[in-house]
Amino acid sequence: MILEHGRLLDDFTPGERIAHPWEVTVDAGMLGLFQASFLEATPTYASELYARELGFRARPVPPTLLLNLALSMSVHDVSERAVAHLAYIDVRFPEACYLGDTVVAASTVLGVGESREGRGVLHVATELHVLDGALVCSFERKVLVRARGAVTPKLVARPAEPDRLLPSNLRGSLTKPKRAHGFARLSLASGDVLVHAAGRTVTEAEHVMLAWLTRNTHPLHSDEVYCRNGSFMKTRVVYGGLVLGWTLALASRDVAGPAIWDVGFDRGAHPAPVVAGDTLYAATRVSSVEPRPDGTRLVTMRLVGVKNHPATAFLERDLFAPEKDKPEGARILDKVVEIDRTILTW
Repeated sequence: MILEHGRLLDDFTPGERIAHPWEVTVDAGMLGLFQASFLEATPTYASELYARELGFRARPVPPTLLLNLALSMSVHDVSERAVAHLAYIDVRFPEACYLGDTVVAASTVLGVGESREGRGVLHVATELHVLDGALVCSFERKVLVRARGAVTPKLVARPAEPDRLLPSNLRGSLTKPKRAHGFARLSLASGDVLVHAAGRTVTEAEHVMLAWLTRNTHPLHSDEVYCRNGSFMKTRVVYGGLVLGWTLALASRDVAGPAIWDVGFDRGAHPAPVVAGDTLYAATRVSSVEPRPDGTRLVTMRLVGVKNHPATAFLERDLFAPEKDKPEGARILDKVVEIDRTILTW
């Protein structure tokens, strides 16, 4: 008997809520492996002392790890038969998660698109909760999923949720710690373009290990035999959440060194795939800077990642515009991630 996992587009019903089977405790080993692969410059996630000065009970788990856990834990039920991940939408981190917390995930089906050529777009909202109930990550995403036959498009509205941008201890007025923390503060202004010089080569074993660490079970990322026929690249493709995480890491010292919290992400996509051996580079364009009464600022920026060429090679090619909005001949074929990011910073 051959046992297969994953669902086809026909198997989803708009409004359906799916409780994913994984129950994962964030332990020191997981956090250590994650920190060894992703350069985390934000002191909130790196320094126990700084985190406590901000009012956290301990050093919180980096939001990038929470996003990767939520994405990966949903793969078993949502996208194990997907062709591609299409979009990140309205990613939020409303409360902190801590070492030793156990997290669970659930998704709600928001839309099932029409199937064409044996595939269609699935739209889901996913939440990651600590087992005691605290919501630590939420987002919507769209995936291209295989279908067994014709599917009639159906949509449902997502229930309204409280507009919580920040964890409870960060929602009031903050007092800046007297001791300097983190990297030098850049005087960011709307329109600034920052090219992050460092590159990062993806290694062969690393991306498979990290995909499984976060519970991503899609064979596209781990099964070379499956990929000979089942992968558009004819080999294992790096899981997109890792590509996003490494791109964020490449920008970390320059834009997140003085940051307090990752408020969230939006309008994200992976225009091109990454395989082992590719080298990633990043660039950022500041979209807006919103001062707050306590001296902090909400900074929104457009982050892009490219592969195998420094980002300077693409600056004159409308690097920060969404690839889906460009005519085919103008697209940057080596752009591997693009996303809006908002941080709370001093």
